[in-house]
Amino acid sequence: MDELTSQTLEFLQQGILEMEGLISWGSNYTFLGRVCLGEREIDVIYKPRKGERPLWDFAPGTLCLRERAAFLVSEALQWRVVPPTILRDGPHGWGSVQQFIQHDPERHYFTFEGQYQDQLRRIVLFDLLVNNADRKGGHVLIDAQEHLWSIDHGICFHSDYKLRSVIWEFAGQTISEPLLDELRAFRQQLEQSTNEVTVTLTDLLSAREVSAMQRRLGRLLRDKTFPRPGPGRHYPWPPV
Repeated sequence: MDELTSQTLEFLQQGILEMEGLISWGSNYTFLGRVCLGEREIDVIYKPRKGERPLWDFAPGTLCLRERAAFLVSEALQWRVVPPTILRDGPHGWGSVQQFIQHDPERHYFTFEGQYQDQLRRIVLFDLLVNNADRKGGHVLIDAQEHLWSIDHGICFHSDYKLRSVIWEFAGQTISEPLLDELRAFRQQLEQSTNEVTVTLTDLLSAREVSAMQRRLGRLLRDKTFPRPGPGRHYPWPPV
């Protein structure tokens, strides 16, 4: 984790969380807010646990934990595909707080037209690892530095196959050796029971979910190719 990310996480944890408004189009209660400390402030997305809509296939009260777990996996891979995310108390109770990425909402995956292929490959592999059940096109944002960010990871990490994504353009392609090396380094971390990432993920997810992620990682390293869509519905709805 780089120094800037560490500083951002500390700021999000220690600052005062203030609300600006409810984001009305989400299925769960999601708030746009800001964290303030001294003269500095950071725009954030706040998802309180008590605002989570019950789901039949995910344990109640765990969606915010999965948001945090997704960030930790992103950092462990050193891919920086998930904005800094913490868990803390707020005006509507305990939940996840994630740095809001300033972006043009008219620019997202469906508008990239073949650009940012290397960054998208990382996002695809990340989604495969975390078993993302809802990778919409509008969940891939681009900032002013042309860096891609992925958001909304509340329904990830299920132990059963749940992958639903709009990004299938790399299916069947060989995973490059540099990406495989990064995946191998991540596997080495997970194999160390005392590693900080492993310990934290075990606190956030069930043992079955962590083991399932390790199996998905093992398959990627064995097959060395981007998987093709699995059986059943493999696109989210709506796609944007």
